[in-house]
Amino acid sequence: MKLAILSESPADEAALRVLVEAVVPGPVEFLRPAYRARGWPSVAQVLPAVIRHLHFNTDADGILVEVDADDSVVHTEQHERPDYFHPQCRICRLRAVMRQTVKRLPPIGGRARILRAVGVAVPAIEAWYLCGRDESVTEDAWIRGQATGNQPYSRAELKWRVYGTDRPTLEHEIACALREVARHRRDPRRLLNDFPGFAYLATDLRSWRPAAPDERNRAASSAGGVAPPRTPDAR
Repeated sequence: MKLAILSESPADEAALRVLVEAVVPGPVEFLRPAYRARGWPSVAQVLPAVIRHLHFNTDADGILVEVDADDSVVHTEQHERPDYFHPQCRICRLRAVMRQTVKRLPPIGGRARILRAVGVAVPAIEAWYLCGRDESVTEDAWIRGQATGNQPYSRAELKWRVYGTDRPTLEHEIACALREVARHRRDPRRLLNDFPGFAYLATDLRSWRPAAPDERNRAASSAGGVAPPRTPDAR
């Protein structure tokens, strides 16, 4: 499976590569360079252009998008109903952007559309890092805090617990992220249970059935086209 990642930082991307391999059966090839945008608004804004680029210029099977929830509405099972959309839920909004973008794209190279996976870390990806090490940090604890107006921790506190500083260097962020997600590489079940925002991402990834190369070639041939070439940015 060939996967592109759109995230908020190089440290997030490094951690996501490990987490993807922990939940996906079979080998995964990550496209380089990765795609990044600083902060939630930028991710949502650049996503359509990234999808179009992947569709027309690479042989990627799919795209994974991960952002922090911050103080937004947390995605729940109610949101999974086909007719439900919450405008303040970032999973709902990213999925909507993806659907609206891919439905306008023509089939190419035997591929009807880019596969999509969305994850939102509640309230920030540092909570995923602390899962299994700090019992107080769970998605449910954050939701209960939102309901009562008494949050169990702040995003700044989570960062301090992971990095030991409020201003980590990028190198330190990446090293700490990889150290923490090493637990989940061995066994992701705790993360899947305590953080549904990650479980939705894992479910998306596990549901994919990327087209095999021979299937793409046959489809492209029957459509009078050719399979897309391997491009430098898709390796």
